Amino acid sequence: MAKIPPLSGFPELLPQQRIVEQHILDTVRRLFELHGFSSLETRAVEPLDQLLRKGEMDKEVYLLRRLHAVDDEEGAAADQLGLHFDLTVPLARYVLQNAGHLDFPYRRYQIQKVWRGERPQEGRYREFTQADIDIIGRDTLAFHHEVEVAVVMAEVFAALPIPPAVIKVNNRKLAEGFFRGAGATDPDAALRAIDNLDKIGPDRVAALLVEDAGLDAAGARLCLELATITGSDATLSDRVQALGVEHPLLTEGLAELVAVVAAVNARRPQAVLADLKIARGLDYYTGTVFETELVGYESLGSICSGGRYDALASDGKVTFPGVGISLGVSRLLVPLLAGGRLTASRSVPSCVLVAVSDEGERAASEQVADALRARGISTEVAPSAAKFGKQIRHADRRGIPYVWFAASEGSDHSVKDIRSGDQVPADPYGWNPPAADLHPTVTMEPRPPATETTSEEPPQ
Repeated sequence: MAKIPPLSGFPELLPQQRIVEQHILDTVRRLFELHGFSSLETRAVEPLDQLLRKGEMDKEVYLLRRLHAVDDEEGAAADQLGLHFDLTVPLARYVLQNAGHLDFPYRRYQIQKVWRGERPQEGRYREFTQADIDIIGRDTLAFHHEVEVAVVMAEVFAALPIPPAVIKVNNRKLAEGFFRGAGATDPDAALRAIDNLDKIGPDRVAALLVEDAGLDAAGARLCLELATITGSDATLSDRVQALGVEHPLLTEGLAELVAVVAAVNARRPQAVLADLKIARGLDYYTGTVFETELVGYESLGSICSGGRYDALASDGKVTFPGVGISLGVSRLLVPLLAGGRLTASRSVPSCVLVAVSDEGERAASEQVADALRARGISTEVAPSAAKFGKQIRHADRRGIPYVWFAASEGSDHSVKDIRSGDQVPADPYGWNPPAADLHPTVTMEPRPPATETTSEEPPQ
């Protein structure tokens, strides 16, 4: 059979890598629920006009169409459906459709696949998993929720076996107010230009600020100076004000930014850092905005982003403001797996392999396995009644730490730790492994030398 080539941008994980991914997802889910967020799963497709409301995403949306659709059946409608490229647009639609059945503020988390027509590269894929939390209000939403979502995500990062993550925060009111105060006639163009600062550099951004945003050279220079300001201490406000730009939105946004940084860091020290070049190019953000970098993997860009939006969802009578933050699980995970940084202690959940001495005795081995499983111990039975040495090697290849030998004439039940070689009598109705062996463990390995290279995706 000819070798099947991989499909670029659609990563598939090997069993041991999947164990790592499940550990990450379980940890994220547990912490989201610990903070009272309830689970939501939405459909994979949305009307195209709804997907394109978010901004300039038309080149990235995958259309959905049945191969043999006909006009009088579903062809016209199908041409207008696209796979969702994030989880916020589906959330807005869901809230509008179900507002009468939801309690507000509505706290939801969503861990789901999304699809985006990007050029595949390290950290960017065409199919990937996101993990979002959002808090949605009805007409109003208290400011303290902007602090809350950052605290939750800081707890997630602290609990995961990953390199340190730095949550960077800015405020769109601050940015827009500053740009207006500096003379911008099109503050949205200024936001888009600053959002590309790391990609195209200050000279090109300065040119865009003049050409597209209507700033003069002096105003563009002030905007670039603003973008250099970072920090989390009390001098943050002084450094912004020292630039001499004034505008009511700037004053409001600066106060909110200082409050978010202080409140989050009071609960989770050094969890967030103000970075005034953070703009978030999507046009629906209205207040606090977040981006997150993984230390040592800054080339990945932001692995976790979000912010405040005041009018993403509205039915014309009621407006549903919200704040949310989204973790790019695949963007975070796949490069660490490909580089060998994250590993699992075994490739299967099984803690015990029950040996089979003879195919005629397989029922006895299955009975032992059932007894262990009934007490929550993941167990499998050997696939064949080979020599015990071969069965032990089978367990070792799969990373299973224990091999169980069922009682037979002249011998009692016993269990062997194949790592140490110790074998002891055991009762299948009472024996328990050490807690560290019950489930696979995930660890972060030291980073390999910089001269080593890794592939952008794990094996397909």
